[in-house]
Amino acid sequence: MTPLTDDELIGLIDDVESDRAERKAAWAGSAPEKGRQAVCAFANDLPNHNAPGVLFIGVKDDGTFPDTNFEVTDQLLQTLADIKTDGKITPPPTLTVAKRNLRGRDVAVVTVWPSDAPPVRLEGRVWIRTGPRRDQATAQDERILVEKRRYRDRSFDAHPVSGASLEELSRSYFENEYLPQAVARDVLELNGRSYEERLSSLGMIAGVEDPYPTVAGLMTLGTSPRTWIPSFYVQFLRIDGSEWGDPVIDEQEIDGNFDTMLRRVDDKLRAHTVVSVDFASGTTTEVRKSNYPLSALQQLVRNAIMHRTYDGTNAPVRVYWFNDRIEISNPGGPYGSVTVENFGRPGINDYRNPVIAGVLKVLGFVQRFGFGIAEARRALDANGNPPLEYQVQQANVLAIVRTV
Repeated sequence: MTPLTDDELIGLIDDVESDRAERKAAWAGSAPEKGRQAVCAFANDLPNHNAPGVLFIGVKDDGTFPDTNFEVTDQLLQTLADIKTDGKITPPPTLTVAKRNLRGRDVAVVTVWPSDAPPVRLEGRVWIRTGPRRDQATAQDERILVEKRRYRDRSFDAHPVSGASLEELSRSYFENEYLPQAVARDVLELNGRSYEERLSSLGMIAGVEDPYPTVAGLMTLGTSPRTWIPSFYVQFLRIDGSEWGDPVIDEQEIDGNFDTMLRRVDDKLRAHTVVSVDFASGTTTEVRKSNYPLSALQQLVRNAIMHRTYDGTNAPVRVYWFNDRIEISNPGGPYGSVTVENFGRPGINDYRNPVIAGVLKVLGFVQRFGFGIAEARRALDANGNPPLEYQVQQANVLAIVRTV
């Protein structure tokens, strides 16, 4: 992702008919809503430029600058960066935010790269560019975007699973549970798209003419996803001791589709979390404290499921609960812009499985992108637990949570 040069940015500012540029004089009024629509449209790249689109803040629609100097503050840059992580756009877009000085004026520049997993949605709606205008995608537009996804170097979660058929997917769960959460109500009411077209648009099958379930489709809608993806389960052990070889008092392989599996994992975590009750000194007020904050454990397990590799391994996510600690093992090391050196650093994130990330957001298991580790650390600190530990290798990530 090479940043655009000043000359390239100025060229986009001057070309007021370009479908690769959106200009806003300020980030106020309707600008945040329309700016997000532009980011979604650039990520979809319907014209197939295979080049980034740019959202300029501090430039008027006609390509001129405001009469008064526009101040590009750190707060504004952070607000623009949050477009990537606030969970409104799924799968999460690839973008960068920078303060640039163009023709002697400061401008906030949001550069958005085309997605490898279109269609990309903003709160359940697919936005595209038609010249300088933003529009919601038609059924034909979405078919074109699906074709783009098929012929790009797709992430593994978007690959079709050879041999699987539509009968492996639960149509009732898709139409009654998943679809109403994934697509805006008014869009559902207006379109007359077929079952296959809807599956294809959401990345659940490879395409209408190629109706094989994808990896993400089987994980989300499959009646027996582990049959096709052997590593898609969580291995839970409760060990009565602090060493390997100590007695195992609870063992379970937790599988099913995402919704079933993650709810069963939550139930297992709750069952083994010990809550002590005390009374504030001199009062009858109960003070409840757990050995581990449930929210931290949920974030870490979901993070492992989202970011692990499912390709070329039969290893599950492992949750091993000792008396003094919990170890959560993720088969899959750092990916993309995340390295062994910068792992866990705020603001550094990438997505091995962008379709899965979008699914977990739709189902409500993820509220924001890139905040799982930070939220786990915050919850552990508030509960009085020692700091979260990570052991990061190229092929595995191990999170260690120690008891209060």
